[in-house]
Amino acid sequence: MTPLLFTPLTIRGLTLSNRIVISPMAQYSAVDGIANDWHLVQYGRFAVGGAGVVTLEATAVTRVGRITNGDVGLWSDAHIAPLARIAAFLKANGAVPSIQLAHAGRKGSSQRPWHGNGPLVQADIDRGDELWTPVAPSAEPLGEGWLCPTALDDDGVLSLRDAFVTAAHRALAAGFEICEIHAAHGYMLHQFLSPIANRRNDRWGGDAERRRALPLEIARAIRAVWPAERPVFLRLSMVDGSEGGLTEADQVAFSAALKAVGVDMVVASSGGMAGSATNQRGPNRVYGFQVPFAERIKREAGIATMAVGLIVDGRQAEAILQEGRADLIAVGRAALEDPNWALHAKAALGVDTRHETWPEQHGWWMTQRDRVLERLGPWQP
Repeated sequence: MTPLLFTPLTIRGLTLSNRIVISPMAQYSAVDGIANDWHLVQYGRFAVGGAGVVTLEATAVTRVGRITNGDVGLWSDAHIAPLARIAAFLKANGAVPSIQLAHAGRKGSSQRPWHGNGPLVQADIDRGDELWTPVAPSAEPLGEGWLCPTALDDDGVLSLRDAFVTAAHRALAAGFEICEIHAAHGYMLHQFLSPIANRRNDRWGGDAERRRALPLEIARAIRAVWPAERPVFLRLSMVDGSEGGLTEADQVAFSAALKAVGVDMVVASSGGMAGSATNQRGPNRVYGFQVPFAERIKREAGIATMAVGLIVDGRQAEAILQEGRADLIAVGRAALEDPNWALHAKAALGVDTRHETWPEQHGWWMTQRDRVLERLGPWQP
């Protein structure tokens, strides 16, 4: 019997070859938002490695919506062709191309992580980075030393909505088949959701319903322009990871509202409101620490979910699916360490222990090696 992890899944009119999704992991290596050869190789290796879906990193819908100077963007037509090259390669090698549309909000104008992951400083400017004033729901800086963002007025909020929709049109032109809306990890749409960052008292802020208004409006608008046969996902932080922030109950209600406007799946993550997404606060000291979030949303909001967070082994992923806790499995840093994670999960689950389903350019080499190793037996030090 084929494990669930390697059973195809159809969402709307799109069939995924397996249930493994590569999480968006920002590379901070674009120039003026233009993807390059690094991105082609970065994402292409996951398709060659057998993942069913490969999601490109947070892609800025406006220039000031970048996190860093190195973010990929879709704020102009010039960004389409380089991304189309990547999407075509992914599809040609068996993976569904997916893209995450994002806006950094008050986390914009930041350093690349390897330069400190904080506010831009003179050393960054000397390296050629530009400094800009970020925009956000409210004029509330991320913390001490960070730039104070400009609060969006009502026209600015509507322009932000339109920028997401325009970027979705460009993503379609580039050949992407899944659109993921980034509303997690302390970035713009998460900022609108959270009472920590959203201090407004208009139709875009105040009580929980009004704080959800913009993310729901963007989800509704993207669903209207994204083809009916293609899925729309949304990534949220189940909790802010900071006192006085969003609760699980808040995000379950938000997930139910997302289902009502046509979102097909919620990616259940956490944290990021008080710091970088890669340094989020929370109980991330156990394997699969965010799986309970996906499970609760699936059970209580009645929407399909994707589990993410320290899922490191194919057998672990299969157990999550078998227990009905999520519908898809996202793998991030485990795939950076092993781009063939999906193929190795096949072996661990007994689907292919002899490299028969590997890409033929690799598989024939590996089957020759298998015969040699069988003859030699286990290596002894």
